[in-house]
Amino acid sequence: MDKILEGLVSSDHSVPVKRAIVKKVVEAAEKEVTEEQCQALFSLTTRLILLGEDAFQKQIGSQVLEAYARFHRQEFEHFFSKDFVLGLLQQGYEQLDHRDPTIIEYIHSCLRLLISCPSVLDIFSVIQVEVLRMVCEHPKPLLCSQLSTLLTDFMQCVPKDKSGVLFCQQLVRTISYFHCYANQEHELREYVGQVTKVSTLLQNIWKTDRATLLPSLQEVFAIISSTDPSFDPSTALACLVQHIPIQMITVLIKSLTTDPNVKDASMTKALCRMIDWLSWPLAQHVDIWVIALLKGLAAVQKFTILIDVTLLKIELVFARLWFPIVRQGALAVLSHMLLSFQHSPEAFHLVVPNVVQLVQSLKTNGLPTSKVFLLQFTELIHCMMYQFSGFPDLYDQIIEAIKDLPKPAEDKIKFVLNQSAWTSQSNSFASGLLKQAGKSETGKTGLINLGNTCYMNSIIQILFMATDFRRHVLSLQLNGSNTLMKKLQLLFAFLAHTQRAAYAPKNFLEASRPPWFNAGSQQDCSEYLRFLLDRLHEEEKTIRVLESAKPNFGPSIDVDNKDPKASTSSREHGESCSNVAETESTNDGRTLIEKMFGGKSITGIRCMQCNCISEKEEPFTDLSLAFCPSASTQDSPKPQRPSEEPKVLCQGSVNGGSEAPEPSSASSLTKGVHYEQVTTEPPLSVPDLVNYFLAPEILDEDNAYFCEKCLSLQRAERTMKVVTAPEYLILTLLRFSYDAKCHVRRKILDNVTIPQVLRLPVHASASSAQQSSPLQVEYPESSENLAKKLKPSQQDEEDEAKARMERNEETIGSGGNPVQSVPYALVSVVMHSGISSESGHYYSYVHDTNGADETQYQAGPSSVKDASESEEAASNLNLCTAVPAPAKQDASLHNSGEEAKSWLLFNDSRVTFTSFRSVQNITNRFPKDTAYVLMYRKQELAGPSLNEGQQANGMRLSAEPPLQKELLDAIIKDNKLYLQVK
Repeated sequence: MDKILEGLVSSDHSVPVKRAIVKKVVEAAEKEVTEEQCQALFSLTTRLILLGEDAFQKQIGSQVLEAYARFHRQEFEHFFSKDFVLGLLQQGYEQLDHRDPTIIEYIHSCLRLLISCPSVLDIFSVIQVEVLRMVCEHPKPLLCSQLSTLLTDFMQCVPKDKSGVLFCQQLVRTISYFHCYANQEHELREYVGQVTKVSTLLQNIWKTDRATLLPSLQEVFAIISSTDPSFDPSTALACLVQHIPIQMITVLIKSLTTDPNVKDASMTKALCRMIDWLSWPLAQHVDIWVIALLKGLAAVQKFTILIDVTLLKIELVFARLWFPIVRQGALAVLSHMLLSFQHSPEAFHLVVPNVVQLVQSLKTNGLPTSKVFLLQFTELIHCMMYQFSGFPDLYDQIIEAIKDLPKPAEDKIKFVLNQSAWTSQSNSFASGLLKQAGKSETGKTGLINLGNTCYMNSIIQILFMATDFRRHVLSLQLNGSNTLMKKLQLLFAFLAHTQRAAYAPKNFLEASRPPWFNAGSQQDCSEYLRFLLDRLHEEEKTIRVLESAKPNFGPSIDVDNKDPKASTSSREHGESCSNVAETESTNDGRTLIEKMFGGKSITGIRCMQCNCISEKEEPFTDLSLAFCPSASTQDSPKPQRPSEEPKVLCQGSVNGGSEAPEPSSASSLTKGVHYEQVTTEPPLSVPDLVNYFLAPEILDEDNAYFCEKCLSLQRAERTMKVVTAPEYLILTLLRFSYDAKCHVRRKILDNVTIPQVLRLPVHASASSAQQSSPLQVEYPESSENLAKKLKPSQQDEEDEAKARMERNEETIGSGGNPVQSVPYALVSVVMHSGISSESGHYYSYVHDTNGADETQYQAGPSSVKDASESEEAASNLNLCTAVPAPAKQDASLHNSGEEAKSWLLFNDSRVTFTSFRSVQNITNRFPKDTAYVLMYRKQELAGPSLNEGQQANGMRLSAEPPLQKELLDAIIKDNKLYLQVK
């Protein structure tokens, strides 16, 4: 029979003829055959199965072997002995290697034929030893899957006890070496199928022998936590997660996160690789395990790991949302990572560029699952934009893309955010420096947020972009000093000349932070600006006093002297900081801060009984503008007329301005903080607020004035007027108020129209003013300055207006010119985004003058002349008014595209082009984003032009000053370091 079969295989018969002959050979198996014939036949069929040239030969061998083994069981048992099996597993078969999957498949089929024979137990023992050896050699996926199929059908072949534990550990490690190099879909399917077979074997072993589970999981963690750079474990390990009982999550995660032997670097690697498992197509529960590990690390305050992993993997997780088979698990992990990363917008902003494209794709594919997923995804995006408001350039396209989708209620957003943060102390964590990137197309340098320092960054940028102030600071000779002005000069130099996309102002933060500002906490940018300017002013005054007390051993220093000897003398004598006071061409005794930002106002109080007037002159660096009572209290529960009872709504500055709420303030968002909705009335304008600030105030009843002439409390009128116009006019809008009646803080979200040019009434200082005894009144801080005005009744207003008109007519008739309308052009706006005084975010819009002297909106001589000649202008001299931009100029800017690049948006590390139209529309687009601090630059009045932009007072410099050697050396050193690291 073996001769027939051998001849059949080698003959040239057709396939049907061969099949007929094989059928007769199989039928002949029932007849008696000698043992020698059986052995020869078994050998031939084994050869055909293992070495057959094609599938037909292998099929013939399998059919004949199975037929004769069934009818000649004893002979086959003698042929398929443990020695024969051992030889196959250790040496292979002829030229066939012992690691060939065909051998495992052949052994598997033969075991099925011997399952009822006693000798099979000996074969099982041999296989137990050999499979352990084979697994330790880390076989390829195909061989390992064949081996797993064999062991799944014959669990008796699985190693037992300690060998069983070792087998499972080695099988886990073998999976970690699986890598797919498939290019075709069918190849990928085969690979996934092979891995599934191996994981199924481990699942069966874990079920039958519980003692193998924990060591296997420990091996998994050892693999994924390896820091060996040459070893990259396969994502196929994800297939094991679905077989781990969910009940074990809590115990296992707690064991891992509290193990002192697990280093942070290893834990970081493990978490990163678990996140990579999200890409495994058939894995279940991967998201559950990843989120559990994230929560476990947060519980033991391993925030550095969480921050590093989130920033490293957030984009990869987002990319998985494109694949429906893994989309839901990826969204769960993405949601947890983003919602818990509440101390900084950095993680969210990494995925923002891809949001619109994904939303559009989900809208158009028409799948029901996509629609449900889209709703979940947009809810997440709404939560993140709410948490990290203040980035209109990033969010504008997203808002447009999802505007037709449901928006979650604000209470739900707050609830989700409050439940998801790592910890109530998460706002104290700095996420570290941003990933290095090239400068933006604007060419400007951003400032890295060092942990809720947007309040400082926004102020520094508007000061730096104040052209004349920057030029004067950079021109100061401060070599050898260690003053705050020196640190500001160095910071300005870096912003102007560094090659970094964003600079970290660590040293300046430490030097300029007010003592009562807690590190890492959100603060008020207006308060910081006021402190900074005052500190610089007092520092210069102190230096002058100290310098004046020193003996004068030589001539005074001239910073403009080009003589080398004089320069040497200057350097020797200039080691002190006294040069701050001597760098200006005109030494009028004022400090640089006074010259740039200093103005003066006179507060006058006139007794309405005896008409005695008391005046007090005060300097200011900013004007704090309260909202009119009708604007700030319109939504109060029971609005009262100011004349009926004292006003209890006290407006103040923002006591917040960071990216995250203070500890315990998360809950206060829903309890103690209320905010005023934007009204439907015509919006207020900045001139409206200035005029309210300057409007007369009646002091009466509980607020009556004690007149020293009358020697009693009298009804009086308090007036305020600006008598010295600053070069840079800083206006702070008091948007936060405290309602003493309801004991809540309210943010006034009213939109305020911001004119590009306004005219400020500046009064002539009367030297012959009545010098009664100075008014001994402690004026409140500017955060509440003039916020408690009590307006007179209508009849009183009419009487007082008539009296003032008569006094003005007398003054004008006598040839005086008491009021001058000074034009100011807008140069920057600091925005506050948020609804709470304890949280939010600051960013700045700045007009880029491209090196000009900030006079683009300068009012021409004719306009001033025409205005001064018109009766309407004459009647408005005492009012602040907006000057509309010329229509032709506005149209030409818009049509040429220059307007789109004439403004810059500074948002911490981000610097982008924007337009004044964006500034005007920002509150309409993002209701929580409101103007807070505005800076205007005084414009030249009509008159003869001045050469090269120089003003008569010498405050405008024509060009950027040359960089001093000390500053240049520091910048060159840092640029070299940056390029080396990059």
